[in-house]
Amino acid sequence: MSTLVNAPTLKEQWLQFRKDNPRTRIRDAAQQLHTSEASILASFAGSSVMRLQPDWPGLLNAVGKLGYVMSLTRNEHCVHERKGVFENIDCSNKFAGLVVGPDIDLRMFYGVWKFAFAVMDDEQAGFKSSLQIFDAQGTAVIKIFLTEKSNAEAFRQLVRDFSLPVQETDIELAPPPAAPVYKDGSVDVDAFRADWAALKDTHDFFPMLKKHGVSRLHALEIAGEFAQQIDNESVRSLLETSSREKWEIMVFTGNRGNIQIHTGPTEKIVEIPGWINVMDPSFNLHLKLDAIKSSWLVKKPTVDGTIHSLEVFDENGEMIVQFFGKRKPGVPELDNWREGILSIAERFTLK
Repeated sequence: MSTLVNAPTLKEQWLQFRKDNPRTRIRDAAQQLHTSEASILASFAGSSVMRLQPDWPGLLNAVGKLGYVMSLTRNEHCVHERKGVFENIDCSNKFAGLVVGPDIDLRMFYGVWKFAFAVMDDEQAGFKSSLQIFDAQGTAVIKIFLTEKSNAEAFRQLVRDFSLPVQETDIELAPPPAAPVYKDGSVDVDAFRADWAALKDTHDFFPMLKKHGVSRLHALEIAGEFAQQIDNESVRSLLETSSREKWEIMVFTGNRGNIQIHTGPTEKIVEIPGWINVMDPSFNLHLKLDAIKSSWLVKKPTVDGTIHSLEVFDENGEMIVQFFGKRKPGVPELDNWREGILSIAERFTLK
């Protein structure tokens, strides 16, 4: 007589995996378990995880009441962690949200957002109190973690206000979105460069790419005087120089659903095999060096003068991270940034 043994649930699989591999991050574990990070969280729905209503403006305004938190945004090769308070939250646009406080600075694209979870502390599962947003494929868009300075009661109120009445433990994921279609092979290069030369604001750059149907990486390849590919060692040099010279810089990291920006110093630079890290009290960056395929010095004309940046891409032509000098509209970029990034570009010119 045979005995029927039920296959372990995803929740049980995760708890066992976590016990056997306590140092493996959930994003990497999900790949090893052939599932998604959102699916793992959903398997705990109703216990240490609560599924939330997809009321994006409501949730963002509620986050503003949490006080001092840590906001984490990442892509495949870079993790950007910034501590602070959600201030100056703008949800007036139904397609996109803004947070433009001095510490937390975000550009959020709701069309990509699909699942929301409130996660409670659970040592066995490895969970920490947080609000986590995922896209339709179950990939994290943004995670907002409570700190010892956060308002725990405001978090409990958020859970009460936004929890779905039925806590289903399964989610239906969508297939990956179709790759965007570009006209890289038929761009009118002269017209494109003329439009680039006529830029008035860095925010006009993306509309210009869209107008010409060109991918961001190919735009740099055909930009002429406005972009220069430089050695990938320039990234390490930039962070080390920024720390040594006490530059105030801007670091942009994003994915399809969110861009997160740090503005300020980058002081403690720590390198481990394959990675370079910023390990400051309010800002951490983890950048996978061996994922960098190309690095570019980019120049954008504006009414405030030319703006210089270092832009870093992976082998698929996806941007990993961008670096600018600290600036605001109406204010020219800092002299030490401009002189420094040009010096780095000269030193790391490709032979």
